[in-house]
Formats: sequence, C-alpha cells, structure tokens
Amino acid sequence: MRRHLPSTQALACFEAAARHESYTRAAQELALTQSAVSRQILALEEQLGVQLFRRTRHGVVLTPAGRHYGRQVARWLQGLEQDTLDVMAHQGHGGALSLAAVATFATRWLIPRLPLLAERHPEIVVHIETQTRPFLFTDTGFDAALYAGTPEQVANWPGVQAQLLMQEDVVPVCSPRLLETAAQQSGMPRGTGRAHQGVPPQVLARLPLIQQSTRPHGWRQWFDAMGVQDAPRALDGPRYELFSMTAVAAAHGLGVALMPPMLIEAEMARGELVVACPQPLRGERGYYLVSPAQHQPPVLAAFAQWLGEMAAAGAS
Repeated sequence: MRRHLPSTQALACFEAAARHESYTRAAQELALTQSAVSRQILALEEQLGVQLFRRTRHGVVLTPAGRHYGRQVARWLQGLEQDTLDVMAHQGHGGALSLAAVATFATRWLIPRLPLLAERHPEIVVHIETQTRPFLFTDTGFDAALYAGTPEQVANWPGVQAQLLMQEDVVPVCSPRLLETAAQQSGMPRGTGRAHQGVPPQVLARLPLIQQSTRPHGWRQWFDAMGVQDAPRALDGPRYELFSMTAVAAAHGLGVALMPPMLIEAEMARGELVVACPQPLRGERGYYLVSPAQHQPPVLAAFAQWLGEMAAAGAS
C-alpha cells in the first residue's frame, strides 16, 4: 500500500516558509533559490490537494489549513532532527528518552541523580522539558512523564501506566537562626545542637509562616494533624507558587515552610534549612513515572527500574 508521505525537502521548505510567511526568507535560510522553494511548496499542495498559502500582491499568507499543517510539520521535523542527532551521538547503541517533568522535582531531585544513571547506563541520555499537566502522548514527542498528582488524577489519565515513586510528605523547615530564636522565646534551654532539635507544634503556631499558593490550606491541615487548634497564622504569610521559591524564602529567614525533604536535600546538607518540627504530614499527592500503556521500549524499561531504585533508596 502506497503511503502518502511528502518528501523531507518539500516539508522543510514549507515549514520555513510557514514560519516566516515568506518564500524569500525561507530560501535564504535553506540556501535555495526562491523559485526552488516555490516549486517544492506547489508540489506539496498538489500532493495534498489543499492550498497551504494564499498568494497576495505583497507575498504569501498561510491559509487556516496551512497554519494547522505547519504546526504539525514543525513538530515532526524537530522530533526527526532530535532522533537523528541521538542516533549519530550513540552510533546506534543505547538511546535517548524525552521526559516531561514538573520543574522543581526534575531540578532538585532527578538531575542531581543523573550522574548515577550515567554510571550504570552510559548509553542512555535523558532530555527533559517542563510539563505539569496530563497530556496525550500521541500528541507529543514525550516517551514518559514525571508527574506530581493524586491517585485520582493519575487514574483519570487515559491510555497510560503509572509507577508510584514516592509520596509527597511535607515537614516544617526554616533557617537555623529563626529556629534558635523561636526556642529562646519559648523558654527552651539552649545547648549544643539545640537549634537543630526542633520545637513543639504550638511554638510554630506563633512564628511567621510561608504559604504554598498551590496548597492554600497546607498549614491548617498540618496544625489539625498535630492537634493544634490555636494557630492564628495558619492562613497568613507570603505565598509562593513553586517549592523552589519557598525553599529560598525559608532559607533567608522569612518564615517556616512546609516542604518535601526530597526537594531540599542541598539546603539541608549545607545547613541553610533545618527541620523545625520533626512531625511530617502525608500529602495527598505522589510522584509518578507515567508512560504509554502499550509501549515501553527497553531504554524506558531500564530507566524506570533505575528510577524506582533511586526512589526506594531515598525513602529508606
């Protein structure tokens, strides 16, 4: 059966012309003549039976069909180029994964561990782009996604399989100086390491709190779980959208923040943040590796196994 596949040259000419809405600029970019670009696009239109450009006195303008087709072709050419570069780089060995991920989790948890992946699987390369919402894999070039969500959200994501990596437990953290001040004001005796031993939940209720805008009731839930009813600042304080912003604000002494420990490993190691009260709260969300249900190539299977081991090691 004959496949309706235009030539790559014709698609490249069309994509450049669609992006610039100019045959002349497309020809300059591709080092071709304007007439060569025009012939390629005319042949493409004849093959499709669809007009992609409307000719005007001042040049060309995309038709609605041309604009839609141009977006699809641009994405296809970009994916083809990336796949070609991956094959060239690995000489046919190993492979690359295109991963969609929530930015903070990728930056603070995954990327610091990628050298360990390189040691075990030097043939695997991971490309990461930010994506926070569910999507259809058939509409993208992603092989898998690192997704933060509730079990219900994962269950409602059609056509995928999901591997739970870890729950998003949160714990109060703050700068050592703020914790030491709180301990002194509450009358707790000072001593070696006292600033790092934490204070009772009732003491935190009187401290400035940093709010996560995506979880506006997080502190109220934590105080309720700790049995603290008198928490006048539970809904008060500066609000930040990203955990990375919250971590920086807490490290600079702006207040106490509810943070997943796995996202502040560097700050904890450097002593910029300490646990203000060692009482975690099990969050509603978890972190999942999500991939198409009917397709898991060997490179993705190897990555999934390694990722699961890293998550288990962090939880132990």
